[in-house]
Amino acid sequence: MLRLAWLVFSALLFTSFSTFSDSAFVQRKDVQNFIKSMVKQYHFNEKELTATMSQVTIQPQIIESMEKPYEKKTWDVYRDLFLTAQRVQGGLDFWRDNQQILAKAEKRFGVSAEIIVAILGVETLYGQRTGEYRVLDSLSTLAFNYPKRSVFFTKELREYLLLCREHKVPATQYIGSYAGAIGKPQFMPSSYRYYAIDFNNKGHRDLVNDNADVIASVANYFHKHGWNSSEGIAQHAKIRGTQYRHIRVNPRAANYHYSQLENAGVKPVTASYHHPAKAGLIELVTDKGNEYWLAYPNFFVITRYNSSPQYALVVYLLAQQLKKQKTELSMHKPRAYA
Repeated sequence: MLRLAWLVFSALLFTSFSTFSDSAFVQRKDVQNFIKSMVKQYHFNEKELTATMSQVTIQPQIIESMEKPYEKKTWDVYRDLFLTAQRVQGGLDFWRDNQQILAKAEKRFGVSAEIIVAILGVETLYGQRTGEYRVLDSLSTLAFNYPKRSVFFTKELREYLLLCREHKVPATQYIGSYAGAIGKPQFMPSSYRYYAIDFNNKGHRDLVNDNADVIASVANYFHKHGWNSSEGIAQHAKIRGTQYRHIRVNPRAANYHYSQLENAGVKPVTASYHHPAKAGLIELVTDKGNEYWLAYPNFFVITRYNSSPQYALVVYLLAQQLKKQKTELSMHKPRAYA
């Protein structure tokens, strides 16, 4: 009986502490300034927005996750986390189930189906792992308790509140990643607002449940960032001599003319006769030594989704595996004879 009483008391104490913590958060000067700016610039109701922000629960583990992302792992470890039989089979299943939508999106936006599927495979395992945090909590934690990225996440919190207002849903509704990304394609709120597509003309854009919107939105994102379907993405490279040491590796764009890289001793492992005019050199650390790749402009379109070169390369390699296996399955598909 005493134990039961203590448990009840502890629960009440925890509840009171949580309420106090929320109240303290919303009274912070930086939070108050944010609320006032939303009222002034975007005409939010101050009382309602204050009530919304009072529901924020700061999540310290989110900051821990930000400090230890997958992308800090060595390339061979990172690659093996994503290039699995489960992810390939899941991609083939998703492609089969959404083949018509993928074909329609490819025709409209010029982005190949395997790239769209690979993005969804790497991001959320085709919608199976979309996150477990309230987006309001994630973005508020990072906006107000993570100084080195505060500007970015304050902007995303603003975009998120605008998104929720546009969708006519409470800001506590969406569940997403520790960084505040939403839905199967893991769009940040700003990307959701500016790149998401209502592909079924149903009157709203749904990146959580509607695969047509999900597929078209990824394709639109790549299209708007300059995807060129007639060009390659990356090629495994070999290095000769020491001149390559003067080449700046892991850039944010294709920053060298192809001939400059050739003159520095950087060439693709397999011949490339129709390569783009410019490329960057990617250097990845593995347990067996460094690995090099030529990265073309399309590669850097992928890095607009996630700036890590490891991320972009694993998307490319997964896409290649999916395309290869789908082609093989099509070739062995039984034919119907009259």
